[in-house]
Amino acid sequence: MSPTASDSRVELVLLAQPRGFCAGVEMAIKALAWMVRTFPAPVYCYHEIVHNKLVVDRFKAQGVVFVDDIADVPVGNPIMLSAHGSAPDVVDAARSRGSYVVDSVCPLVTKVHHEVKVRAGKGFRIVYVGHEGHEEAIGTMAVAPDAIDRVESVAEVDQLENSEQPVALLAQTTLSHRDWQAVAVRVKERFPDVWTPGRSDLCFATTNRQAALMELAHRCDVVVVIGSGNSSNTRALEQLAIEEGCERVYRINSVDELPSDLSGIVGVTAGASAPEELVDEVLEFLAPLGGIELVDVTEEDEYFPPPRNIRDLQTSIETAATVLLGGSLLHRPGMDDRSLGASDVLASLKH
Repeated sequence: MSPTASDSRVELVLLAQPRGFCAGVEMAIKALAWMVRTFPAPVYCYHEIVHNKLVVDRFKAQGVVFVDDIADVPVGNPIMLSAHGSAPDVVDAARSRGSYVVDSVCPLVTKVHHEVKVRAGKGFRIVYVGHEGHEEAIGTMAVAPDAIDRVESVAEVDQLENSEQPVALLAQTTLSHRDWQAVAVRVKERFPDVWTPGRSDLCFATTNRQAALMELAHRCDVVVVIGSGNSSNTRALEQLAIEEGCERVYRINSVDELPSDLSGIVGVTAGASAPEELVDEVLEFLAPLGGIELVDVTEEDEYFPPPRNIRDLQTSIETAATVLLGGSLLHRPGMDDRSLGASDVLASLKH
């Protein structure tokens, strides 16, 4: 339960837009919710489906078991692979153990995996900018472990050995632009002929959320960043607010973590795996005297459809149900996944 609104001294809330769920998180949450409602418990998920405590806890309450080793999944159970992407040997192991396997990897991560595979196959040495221990980085590096070096600082770039092979530069999708920029510049200085993809590896949603925060941060006495500590893009938002000069920055999992003495102008944003219900609770708690001003920098309309095997199974189930109920296949209504928001799906799991 969230705390009640305090005697508010908050004058105004600047609410970042875009904020919260990105297209990849939307897809992954809806896919796992569909599995929960299709298969008897337990459904197993390799790693947290997304990096957010509320989301993970909500699915645990529905009987989802999160594991960090595919070997911990009893043979014959349904398995979901997380949005961060999995190593090829993990995908193979899941398919050999699971009764039904859905890979909910974000398509933007799949793009990077493909680039790693292609460049390694062409004899490139790959410099990969990513955070040590992050699940996306681990899965990406496993695509071609003998051809890739991970770095996340200029100092680490300087420690790379000279290479007679052609060099390619790739990145973890959830890096902040600032984290990426300095390292990328140094890589290009060291390896002037470095290959880079035609389209940036950095996630558009991560970049958009950072742009919205930069637009409002200089006006704020306080910035609240909603999201979990193991979320790379959420931590990037927190760091960005600090770098923009805001003296009080709070990264929170829930409204309970906010202090009661907030005042002045408060900026609010949320990482790409944070549900909107958390934003609503924070706004209710802040109860700004002057209302809420939306700081909107761009419109996001990106949509990632469910994994193909889920779409195929959905169609089979709908067809079977229509036939059993004596309906017409010609007039069978199709499921409109695009119009179904993951925040609404997640909220429905409370009931």
